[in-house]
Amino acid sequence: MANQAKPSSGTLKSLTQALKVKPPARQELRKYSWLPDVLRVEGSIISRIIGPVLTVTAFATAIATANQVYHKDLKLTNNVVPLLSVVVGLILVFRNGTSYDRWAEGNRDWGAMVSNIRNLARLTWVDVTPAPNMSKAQHESFMKLKGRNAFMPNAALEGDGLRSEKIRMLKLMVSFAYAVKHHLRGERGTDYEDYKGVLVEGFDRFDEFGYERLLDSGPGDSYGTNGQSSGNAAAANNSRNLIRGVGTTYPDAQTPLLSNDHSTVEFHPYASNRSLPLPLVIAHELTRVIMKFKKAGCLENIGPAGMNTMNAMVQGMIDQLTAMERVAKSPIPISYSIHLKQCVTLYLFALPFTLVSDLGWRMIPIVTVVAFTLMGIEGIADEIEMPFGTDRSDLPLDKYCQELRDEILYMIERLTEVSDEVDLFVDQ
Repeated sequence: MANQAKPSSGTLKSLTQALKVKPPARQELRKYSWLPDVLRVEGSIISRIIGPVLTVTAFATAIATANQVYHKDLKLTNNVVPLLSVVVGLILVFRNGTSYDRWAEGNRDWGAMVSNIRNLARLTWVDVTPAPNMSKAQHESFMKLKGRNAFMPNAALEGDGLRSEKIRMLKLMVSFAYAVKHHLRGERGTDYEDYKGVLVEGFDRFDEFGYERLLDSGPGDSYGTNGQSSGNAAAANNSRNLIRGVGTTYPDAQTPLLSNDHSTVEFHPYASNRSLPLPLVIAHELTRVIMKFKKAGCLENIGPAGMNTMNAMVQGMIDQLTAMERVAKSPIPISYSIHLKQCVTLYLFALPFTLVSDLGWRMIPIVTVVAFTLMGIEGIADEIEMPFGTDRSDLPLDKYCQELRDEILYMIERLTEVSDEVDLFVDQ
Protein backbone atom coordinates (compact mmCIF):
# COMPACT_ATOMS: atom_id res chain seq x y z
CA MET A 1 0.00 0.00 0.00
CA ALA A 2 1.30 3.43 -0.93
CA ASN A 3 0.87 6.64 0.91
CA GLN A 4 -0.45 9.79 -0.70
CA ALA A 5 2.22 12.22 -1.86
CA LYS A 6 2.80 15.14 0.42
CA PRO A 7 3.10 18.73 -0.79
CA SER A 8 6.46 20.35 -1.22
CA SER A 9 7.70 22.43 1.65
CA GLY A 10 7.69 25.53 -0.55
CA THR A 11 3.99 25.25 -1.40
CA LEU A 12 2.83 25.03 2.20
CA LYS A 13 5.52 27.34 3.51
CA SER A 14 4.48 30.24 1.27
CA LEU A 15 0.88 29.91 2.37
CA THR A 16 1.86 29.53 6.03
CA GLN A 17 4.08 32.60 6.01
CA ALA A 18 1.42 34.67 4.28
CA LEU A 19 -1.37 33.62 6.59
CA LYS A 20 0.57 33.77 9.84
CA VAL A 21 -0.33 37.39 10.40
CA LYS A 22 -1.79 38.20 13.75
CA PRO A 23 -5.40 39.18 13.14
CA PRO A 24 -6.85 42.30 14.72
CA ALA A 25 -8.29 41.62 18.13
CA ARG A 26 -12.00 41.08 18.26
CA GLN A 27 -13.94 43.71 20.08
CA GLU A 28 -15.30 42.23 23.27
CA LEU A 29 -18.95 42.64 24.09
CA ARG A 30 -19.22 45.45 26.58
CA LYS A 31 -21.81 46.28 29.14
CA TYR A 32 -24.53 48.74 28.32
CA SER A 33 -23.35 52.30 28.96
CA TRP A 34 -24.97 55.67 28.58
CA LEU A 35 -22.83 58.51 29.92
CA PRO A 36 -19.58 57.35 28.25
CA ASP A 37 -21.36 57.23 24.90
CA VAL A 38 -22.96 60.63 25.44
CA LEU A 39 -19.56 62.22 26.04
CA ARG A 40 -17.79 60.25 23.33
CA VAL A 41 -16.51 62.12 20.26
CA GLU A 42 -14.44 59.42 18.55
CA GLY A 43 -16.69 57.28 16.41
CA SER A 44 -19.56 59.77 16.51
CA ILE A 45 -20.92 61.86 13.66
CA ILE A 46 -19.77 65.15 15.23
CA SER A 47 -16.66 65.54 13.11
CA ARG A 48 -18.71 65.09 9.94
CA ILE A 49 -21.40 67.70 10.68
CA ILE A 50 -19.57 70.23 12.85
CA GLY A 51 -19.20 72.68 9.95
CA PRO A 52 -22.87 72.84 8.91
CA VAL A 53 -24.03 73.00 12.55
CA LEU A 54 -21.74 75.94 13.31
CA THR A 55 -23.04 77.68 10.18
CA VAL A 56 -26.61 77.43 11.46
CA THR A 57 -25.44 78.61 14.90
CA ALA A 58 -23.78 81.65 13.35
CA PHE A 59 -26.95 82.46 11.42
CA ALA A 60 -29.06 82.14 14.58
CA THR A 61 -26.61 84.40 16.42
CA ALA A 62 -26.94 87.04 13.71
CA ILE A 63 -30.75 86.95 13.95
CA ALA A 64 -30.64 87.21 17.76
CA THR A 65 -28.20 90.13 17.59
CA ALA A 66 -30.38 92.00 15.10
CA ASN A 67 -33.41 91.49 17.32
CA GLN A 68 -31.90 92.12 20.74
CA VAL A 69 -29.25 94.77 19.96
CA TYR A 70 -30.65 96.62 16.97
CA HIS A 71 -34.31 96.00 17.86
CA LYS A 72 -35.23 94.70 14.43
CA ASP A 73 -38.64 93.07 14.24
CA LEU A 74 -37.80 89.74 12.60
CA LYS A 75 -40.63 87.72 14.08
CA LEU A 76 -42.16 85.13 11.74
CA THR A 77 -45.49 83.38 12.18
CA ASN A 78 -45.26 79.93 13.71
CA ASN A 79 -47.93 78.40 11.47
CA VAL A 80 -45.65 77.39 8.60
CA VAL A 81 -42.69 75.83 10.43
CA PRO A 82 -44.67 72.94 12.02
CA LEU A 83 -45.87 71.86 8.56
CA LEU A 84 -42.32 71.93 7.26
CA SER A 85 -41.06 69.99 10.27
CA VAL A 86 -43.42 67.09 9.50
CA VAL A 87 -42.14 66.85 5.94
CA VAL A 88 -38.50 67.03 7.05
CA GLY A 89 -39.08 64.35 9.68
CA LEU A 90 -40.66 61.93 7.20
CA ILE A 91 -37.87 62.44 4.67
CA LEU A 92 -35.19 61.88 7.31
CA VAL A 93 -36.82 58.68 8.55
CA PHE A 94 -37.02 57.30 5.03
CA ARG A 95 -33.44 58.36 4.28
CA ASN A 96 -32.02 56.77 7.41
CA GLY A 97 -34.03 53.55 6.98
CA THR A 98 -32.99 53.16 3.36
CA SER A 99 -29.32 53.65 4.17
CA TYR A 100 -29.39 51.14 7.02
CA ASP A 101 -31.14 48.60 4.79
CA ARG A 102 -28.29 48.93 2.31
CA TRP A 103 -25.71 48.49 5.09
CA ALA A 104 -27.55 45.46 6.48
CA GLU A 105 -27.92 43.91 3.01
CA GLY A 106 -24.20 44.28 2.35
CA ASN A 107 -23.40 42.66 5.69
CA ARG A 108 -25.88 39.85 5.03
CA ASP A 109 -24.54 39.15 1.53
CA TRP A 110 -20.94 39.13 2.72
CA GLY A 111 -21.81 36.69 5.51
CA ALA A 112 -23.57 34.39 3.03
CA MET A 113 -20.51 34.46 0.77
CA VAL A 114 -18.20 33.56 3.66
CA SER A 115 -20.55 30.74 4.64
CA ASN A 116 -20.32 29.28 1.12
CA ILE A 117 -16.52 29.56 1.19
CA ARG A 118 -16.31 27.79 4.54
CA ASN A 119 -18.58 24.97 3.43
CA LEU A 120 -16.80 24.54 0.11
CA ALA A 121 -13.41 24.51 1.87
CA ARG A 122 -14.59 21.80 4.27
CA LEU A 123 -15.98 19.63 1.48
CA THR A 124 -12.81 20.06 -0.57
CA TRP A 125 -10.51 19.22 2.32
CA VAL A 126 -12.38 16.11 3.46
CA ASP A 127 -14.33 14.72 0.52
CA VAL A 128 -11.86 15.16 -2.33
CA THR A 129 -9.91 11.89 -2.16
CA PRO A 130 -7.99 9.70 -4.61
CA ALA A 131 -10.19 7.46 -6.72
CA PRO A 132 -10.87 4.17 -4.84
CA ASN A 133 -9.73 2.03 -7.78
CA MET A 134 -6.76 4.14 -8.81
CA SER A 135 -3.31 2.70 -8.39
CA LYS A 136 -0.42 4.82 -7.26
CA ALA A 137 1.05 4.77 -10.78
CA GLN A 138 -2.25 5.93 -12.27
CA HIS A 139 -2.54 8.62 -9.62
CA GLU A 140 0.96 9.96 -10.28
CA SER A 141 0.26 9.89 -14.02
CA PHE A 142 -2.87 11.96 -13.53
CA MET A 143 -1.09 14.44 -11.31
CA LYS A 144 1.39 15.13 -14.14
CA LEU A 145 -1.25 15.90 -16.77
CA LYS A 146 -1.00 19.29 -18.47
CA GLY A 147 -3.98 21.53 -18.01
CA ARG A 148 -4.06 22.93 -21.52
CA ASN A 149 -7.47 24.53 -21.10
CA ALA A 150 -6.56 26.11 -17.78
CA PHE A 151 -6.40 29.81 -17.13
CA MET A 152 -2.70 29.31 -16.52
CA PRO A 153 -1.21 27.85 -19.70
CA ASN A 154 0.41 24.49 -19.00
CA ALA A 155 -0.88 24.59 -15.43
CA ALA A 156 -0.05 21.14 -14.18
CA LEU A 157 -0.84 19.16 -11.09
CA GLU A 158 2.75 18.54 -10.11
CA GLY A 159 4.10 15.56 -8.25
CA ASP A 160 3.30 17.06 -4.85
CA GLY A 161 0.03 15.17 -5.02
CA LEU A 162 -3.64 15.73 -4.65
CA ARG A 163 -3.17 17.56 -1.37
CA SER A 164 -1.26 20.35 -3.11
CA GLU A 165 -4.12 20.85 -5.54
CA LYS A 166 -6.57 20.98 -2.64
CA ILE A 167 -4.42 23.63 -0.95
CA ARG A 168 -4.42 25.56 -4.21
CA MET A 169 -8.22 25.42 -4.34
CA LEU A 170 -8.46 26.66 -0.75
CA LYS A 171 -6.16 29.54 -1.65
CA LEU A 172 -8.45 30.35 -4.56
CA MET A 173 -11.38 30.62 -2.15
CA VAL A 174 -9.49 33.05 0.09
CA SER A 175 -8.40 34.99 -3.00
CA PHE A 176 -12.04 35.24 -4.04
CA ALA A 177 -12.93 37.03 -0.80
CA TYR A 178 -10.05 39.49 -1.18
CA ALA A 179 -10.85 40.04 -4.85
CA VAL A 180 -14.48 40.81 -3.97
CA LYS A 181 -13.35 43.34 -1.36
CA HIS A 182 -11.08 45.20 -3.79
CA HIS A 183 -13.63 44.93 -6.60
CA LEU A 184 -16.38 46.52 -4.51
CA ARG A 185 -14.03 49.33 -3.52
CA GLY A 186 -13.06 49.94 -7.13
CA GLU A 187 -9.42 49.11 -6.42
CA ARG A 188 -7.75 47.82 -9.55
CA GLY A 189 -4.82 45.50 -9.97
CA THR A 190 -3.34 42.92 -7.63
CA ASP A 191 -0.51 44.99 -6.16
CA TYR A 192 -1.87 44.86 -2.64
CA GLU A 193 -0.18 43.48 0.45
CA ASP A 194 -3.09 41.19 1.36
CA TYR A 195 -2.79 39.33 -1.97
CA LYS A 196 0.77 38.16 -1.27
CA GLY A 197 0.98 34.45 -0.60
CA VAL A 198 -2.73 33.95 -1.21
CA LEU A 199 -3.35 34.82 -4.84
CA VAL A 200 -2.26 31.71 -6.70
CA GLU A 201 0.35 31.75 -9.43
CA GLY A 202 -1.07 32.96 -12.72
CA PHE A 203 -3.45 35.49 -11.18
CA ASP A 204 -0.78 37.97 -10.10
CA ARG A 205 0.02 39.40 -13.56
CA PHE A 206 -2.14 42.48 -13.76
CA ASP A 207 -1.54 45.73 -15.59
CA GLU A 208 -3.67 48.66 -16.62
CA PHE A 209 -5.27 46.59 -19.39
CA GLY A 210 -6.06 43.51 -17.29
CA TYR A 211 -4.61 40.08 -16.75
CA GLU A 212 -1.94 38.90 -19.16
CA ARG A 213 -2.63 35.47 -20.53
CA LEU A 214 0.73 34.28 -21.77
CA LEU A 215 1.25 31.88 -24.66
CA ASP A 216 4.36 30.12 -23.35
CA SER A 217 4.57 26.49 -24.38
CA GLY A 218 6.39 23.76 -22.54
CA PRO A 219 8.44 21.00 -24.12
CA GLY A 220 6.26 18.85 -26.30
CA ASP A 221 3.29 21.17 -25.85
CA SER A 222 2.75 23.62 -28.69
CA TYR A 223 -0.71 24.75 -27.66
CA GLY A 224 -1.71 28.36 -27.16
CA THR A 225 -4.39 29.84 -24.97
CA ASN A 226 -7.24 28.51 -27.09
CA GLY A 227 -5.87 24.99 -27.34
CA GLN A 228 -4.74 25.60 -30.95
CA SER A 229 -1.26 24.85 -32.20
CA SER A 230 0.88 27.99 -32.20
CA GLY A 231 3.30 26.61 -34.77
CA ASN A 232 4.69 29.89 -35.95
CA ALA A 233 7.01 31.63 -33.50
CA ALA A 234 6.31 35.01 -35.09
CA ALA A 235 2.58 34.54 -34.59
CA ALA A 236 3.20 33.69 -30.95
CA ASN A 237 5.26 36.84 -30.47
CA ASN A 238 2.55 38.93 -32.12
CA SER A 239 0.01 37.36 -29.80
CA ARG A 240 2.15 38.20 -26.80
CA ASN A 241 2.44 41.79 -27.99
CA LEU A 242 -1.31 41.93 -28.39
CA ILE A 243 -1.81 40.69 -24.84
CA ARG A 244 0.65 43.16 -23.39
CA GLY A 245 -0.82 46.06 -25.35
CA VAL A 246 2.18 46.67 -27.62
CA GLY A 247 1.01 48.65 -30.62
CA THR A 248 -2.60 48.20 -29.52
CA THR A 249 -5.13 50.79 -28.37
CA TYR A 250 -7.46 49.49 -25.71
CA PRO A 251 -10.82 51.12 -24.98
CA ASP A 252 -11.30 52.48 -21.51
CA ALA A 253 -12.93 49.96 -19.16
CA GLN A 254 -14.69 51.86 -16.43
CA THR A 255 -16.27 50.30 -13.41
CA PRO A 256 -19.73 51.27 -12.15
CA LEU A 257 -18.58 50.77 -8.57
CA LEU A 258 -16.98 53.11 -6.07
CA SER A 259 -14.44 54.71 -8.40
CA ASN A 260 -14.51 55.87 -11.99
CA ASP A 261 -11.37 54.10 -13.22
CA HIS A 262 -11.15 50.37 -12.68
CA SER A 263 -9.35 48.01 -15.04
CA THR A 264 -11.01 44.66 -15.32
CA VAL A 265 -9.58 41.27 -16.21
CA GLU A 266 -8.54 40.71 -19.81
CA PHE A 267 -9.83 37.17 -20.27
CA HIS A 268 -9.41 36.71 -24.03
CA PRO A 269 -6.25 38.06 -25.71
CA TYR A 270 -7.90 38.50 -29.12
CA ALA A 271 -10.90 40.52 -27.97
CA SER A 272 -9.74 43.47 -25.89
CA ASN A 273 -13.27 44.74 -25.41
CA ARG A 274 -14.24 41.58 -23.53
CA SER A 275 -13.24 41.46 -19.89
CA LEU A 276 -14.13 39.95 -16.54
CA PRO A 277 -13.60 41.20 -13.01
CA LEU A 278 -11.09 39.17 -11.01
CA PRO A 279 -13.66 37.47 -8.72
CA LEU A 280 -15.40 35.92 -11.73
CA VAL A 281 -12.11 34.66 -13.14
CA ILE A 282 -11.33 33.03 -9.79
CA ALA A 283 -14.81 31.50 -9.71
CA HIS A 284 -14.20 30.11 -13.20
CA GLU A 285 -10.99 28.51 -12.00
CA LEU A 286 -12.76 27.02 -8.96
CA THR A 287 -15.36 25.41 -11.22
CA ARG A 288 -12.61 24.10 -13.49
CA VAL A 289 -10.77 22.50 -10.56
CA ILE A 290 -13.98 20.84 -9.36
CA MET A 291 -14.51 19.38 -12.82
CA LYS A 292 -10.90 18.19 -12.85
CA PHE A 293 -11.50 16.39 -9.56
CA LYS A 294 -14.62 14.83 -11.04
CA LYS A 295 -12.85 13.55 -14.15
CA ALA A 296 -10.07 12.09 -12.01
CA GLY A 297 -12.56 10.15 -9.89
CA CYS A 298 -11.67 12.13 -6.76
CA LEU A 299 -15.35 12.84 -5.99
CA GLU A 300 -16.57 9.25 -6.15
CA ASN A 301 -17.28 9.07 -2.42
CA ILE A 302 -19.79 11.97 -2.57
CA GLY A 303 -21.25 11.15 -5.99
CA PRO A 304 -23.00 13.51 -8.43
CA ALA A 305 -25.02 15.12 -5.65
CA GLY A 306 -21.84 16.15 -3.83
CA MET A 307 -20.36 17.63 -6.97
CA ASN A 308 -23.58 19.54 -7.63
CA THR A 309 -23.41 20.86 -4.07
CA MET A 310 -19.87 22.15 -4.58
CA ASN A 311 -20.86 23.84 -7.84
CA ALA A 312 -23.91 25.33 -6.13
CA MET A 313 -21.64 26.89 -3.49
CA VAL A 314 -19.52 28.52 -6.19
CA GLN A 315 -22.71 29.75 -7.82
CA GLY A 316 -23.84 31.10 -4.47
CA MET A 317 -20.57 33.04 -4.12
CA ILE A 318 -21.24 34.67 -7.48
CA ASP A 319 -24.85 35.41 -6.49
CA GLN A 320 -23.67 37.18 -3.34
CA LEU A 321 -21.08 39.12 -5.36
CA THR A 322 -23.83 40.28 -7.72
CA ALA A 323 -26.02 41.32 -4.78
CA MET A 324 -23.17 43.34 -3.25
CA GLU A 325 -22.46 44.94 -6.62
CA ARG A 326 -26.09 46.04 -6.75
CA VAL A 327 -25.60 47.89 -3.46
CA ALA A 328 -22.23 49.34 -4.50
CA LYS A 329 -23.24 50.66 -7.89
CA SER A 330 -26.79 51.82 -7.08
CA PRO A 331 -26.45 54.70 -4.62
CA ILE A 332 -29.40 56.71 -3.44
CA PRO A 333 -30.27 59.20 -6.23
CA ILE A 334 -28.33 62.41 -5.86
CA SER A 335 -31.45 64.53 -6.46
CA TYR A 336 -33.08 62.97 -3.40
CA SER A 337 -30.05 63.68 -1.22
CA ILE A 338 -29.81 67.27 -2.46
CA HIS A 339 -33.49 67.95 -1.88
CA LEU A 340 -33.25 66.55 1.64
CA LYS A 341 -30.36 68.86 2.50
CA GLN A 342 -32.21 71.81 1.02
CA CYS A 343 -35.34 71.07 3.09
CA VAL A 344 -33.36 70.64 6.32
CA THR A 345 -31.44 73.86 5.66
CA LEU A 346 -34.64 75.77 4.89
CA TYR A 347 -36.22 74.52 8.10
CA LEU A 348 -33.19 75.37 10.26
CA PHE A 349 -32.87 78.86 8.74
CA ALA A 350 -36.56 79.56 9.27
CA LEU A 351 -36.56 78.33 12.89
CA PRO A 352 -34.69 81.34 14.42
CA PHE A 353 -37.30 83.79 13.06
CA THR A 354 -40.10 81.94 14.87
CA LEU A 355 -38.27 81.69 18.23
CA VAL A 356 -36.31 84.91 18.52
CA SER A 357 -39.15 87.11 19.86
CA ASP A 358 -40.09 84.62 22.61
CA LEU A 359 -36.67 83.28 23.61
CA GLY A 360 -34.23 86.02 22.69
CA TRP A 361 -30.62 84.92 23.20
CA ARG A 362 -31.79 81.52 24.47
CA MET A 363 -32.87 80.76 20.91
CA ILE A 364 -29.24 80.19 19.82
CA PRO A 365 -28.48 76.98 21.81
CA ILE A 366 -31.93 75.60 21.02
CA VAL A 367 -31.44 76.05 17.27
CA THR A 368 -27.96 74.55 17.59
CA VAL A 369 -29.35 71.41 19.28
CA VAL A 370 -32.06 71.05 16.63
CA ALA A 371 -29.46 71.43 13.86
CA PHE A 372 -27.19 68.86 15.49
CA THR A 373 -30.08 66.37 15.70
CA LEU A 374 -31.37 66.71 12.15
CA MET A 375 -27.99 67.02 10.44
CA GLY A 376 -26.66 64.13 12.50
CA ILE A 377 -29.38 61.83 11.18
CA GLU A 378 -28.63 62.79 7.60
CA GLY A 379 -24.87 62.49 8.20
CA ILE A 380 -25.22 58.96 9.59
CA ALA A 381 -27.36 57.94 6.62
CA ASP A 382 -24.81 59.34 4.21
CA GLU A 383 -21.96 57.51 5.95
CA ILE A 384 -23.50 54.02 5.97
CA GLU A 385 -25.26 53.99 2.59
CA MET A 386 -22.10 52.60 0.91
CA PRO A 387 -21.00 49.84 3.35
CA PHE A 388 -17.97 48.53 1.44
CA GLY A 389 -15.70 51.55 1.76
CA THR A 390 -13.15 52.45 4.42
CA ASP A 391 -15.14 54.87 6.57
CA ARG A 392 -15.35 54.27 10.30
CA SER A 393 -18.92 52.97 10.09
CA ASP A 394 -18.41 50.79 7.01
CA LEU A 395 -18.17 47.02 7.18
CA PRO A 396 -14.71 45.90 8.43
CA LEU A 397 -13.96 43.87 5.30
CA ASP A 398 -10.21 43.84 6.00
CA LYS A 399 -10.81 42.09 9.32
CA TYR A 400 -13.32 39.67 7.80
CA CYS A 401 -10.84 38.64 5.09
CA GLN A 402 -8.01 38.24 7.61
CA GLU A 403 -10.16 35.97 9.77
CA LEU A 404 -11.02 33.84 6.75
CA ARG A 405 -7.31 33.47 5.94
CA ASP A 406 -6.61 32.29 9.47
CA GLU A 407 -9.45 29.77 9.31
CA ILE A 408 -8.15 28.28 6.06
CA LEU A 409 -4.61 28.11 7.46
CA TYR A 410 -5.88 26.34 10.56
CA MET A 411 -7.72 23.84 8.37
CA ILE A 412 -4.59 23.10 6.35
CA GLU A 413 -2.25 22.82 9.33
CA ARG A 414 -4.44 21.20 12.01
CA LEU A 415 -7.48 19.45 10.56
CA THR A 416 -7.03 15.90 9.33
CA GLU A 417 -8.01 14.72 5.88
CA VAL A 418 -9.72 11.39 5.37
CA SER A 419 -6.83 10.34 3.15
CA ASP A 420 -4.42 10.84 6.04
CA GLU A 421 -6.08 7.98 7.92
CA VAL A 422 -7.38 5.73 5.15
CA ASP A 423 -5.14 4.53 2.35
CA LEU A 424 -7.33 4.58 -0.71
CA PHE A 425 -4.80 3.36 -3.28
CA VAL A 426 -5.18 -0.14 -4.59
CA ASP A 427 -1.98 -1.74 -5.85
CA GLN A 428 -2.30 -3.16 -9.32
